[in-house]
Amino acid sequence: MSSSCSGLSRVLVAVATALVSSSSPCPQAWGPPGVQYGQLGRSVMLCCPGVDAGTPVSWFRDGELRLLQGPDSGLGHRLFLAHVDSADEGPYVCQTVDGVFGGMVTLKLGFPPARPEVSCQAVDYENFSCIWSPSQVSGLPTRYLTSYRKKILPGTESERESSSTGPWPCPQDPLEAFRCVVHGAEFWSEYRINVTEVNPLGASTCLLDVRLQSILRPDPPQGLRVESVPGYPRRLHASWTYPASWHRQPHFLLKFRLQYRPAQHPAWSTVEPVGLEEVITDAVAGLPHAVRVSARDFLDAGTWSAWSPEAWGTPSTGPLQNEMSDGNKQQQEAVGQEDGPTPPRPSLQPDPRPLDHRDPLEQVTVLASLGIFSFLGLAVGALALGLWLRLRRGGKDGPQKPEFLAPMIPVDRIPGIPNLQRTQENFS
Repeated sequence: MSSSCSGLSRVLVAVATALVSSSSPCPQAWGPPGVQYGQLGRSVMLCCPGVDAGTPVSWFRDGELRLLQGPDSGLGHRLFLAHVDSADEGPYVCQTVDGVFGGMVTLKLGFPPARPEVSCQAVDYENFSCIWSPSQVSGLPTRYLTSYRKKILPGTESERESSSTGPWPCPQDPLEAFRCVVHGAEFWSEYRINVTEVNPLGASTCLLDVRLQSILRPDPPQGLRVESVPGYPRRLHASWTYPASWHRQPHFLLKFRLQYRPAQHPAWSTVEPVGLEEVITDAVAGLPHAVRVSARDFLDAGTWSAWSPEAWGTPSTGPLQNEMSDGNKQQQEAVGQEDGPTPPRPSLQPDPRPLDHRDPLEQVTVLASLGIFSFLGLAVGALALGLWLRLRRGGKDGPQKPEFLAPMIPVDRIPGIPNLQRTQENFS
């Protein structure tokens, strides 16, 4: 997320110019009629309402008889105040030369707008909101102009399609000040947010570049419940649900982390459960425990959500639900609590649809791969079997070579053994 606050965008220049009227000698576009604005420490020019421009008038402070500026000042219907401060605020009265009442002007002082501080956050994968705050209190009526556009890489085909990239207005939340919401955004796209602060003395703009996968932060999980497990004094069962703002889809799941601690213990223990429930197996018997949970995109996009409100639970101290009358069996069950199998979880599930982290496309891919490997294995096996049978059949049916079992090397050529054939010939 990058920020650029170096001036007004083209779209907002015309609008801000129309709203800001401090550049004219007699600004009247802001606030109720008869109110004019100026900057602290600067010179201010007031105009007498209800008279024609250039008509000489006399100026007084309301309730005072002292003349501030006479009709011979050469300024006509205007009053010049140099280096005003807070003491100069208030109503001023102007009169024409014939003594007819001209009008009243109220002066209010403040500062020009400064660049607002903007930040954005996405609570799901298709909507995000931006909030801002003034970096300086102007003391004057202030308006905000908000818009956004989709950023396109230079040189791409879509760069010339201005209608598909904006800018579009970012609707401001009527119930929450300094906040606008963008609906239907693309998760892998980058957007430029434009927030312009405008008051009677000027305008200032901040530009912020955001990516949804970088600003993604889900709302905390909801409906956290902590229950004891009957007959197991060191176990607690925690369950929760998805935040209402997160639309569950197969490719946009959440993972969770859970923290718990006994009462009066400052350190938290952390686990990362699979699904929407977790059984704590090392709780301190007899002590209430605080449990909280947070969520994050399962592919680690963005950041972890804020922690949910804490829920409290105390491990069970009573006997097993199906307690037997035989004391020996009770003792065996008490001994087997630590080494025995995990007790069945409560039948009341927080969500009737359990999470399935397996991707259907991934399942189809795995099955196809197994089928291909099985076919190749069968083909190789059949080919090897056919080749072996052919070689075996050829060895049985063909004529045997003479002296098939004779040594490959003649005996008479083996070193150290006399040539019996030649010896026989010599005797004959």
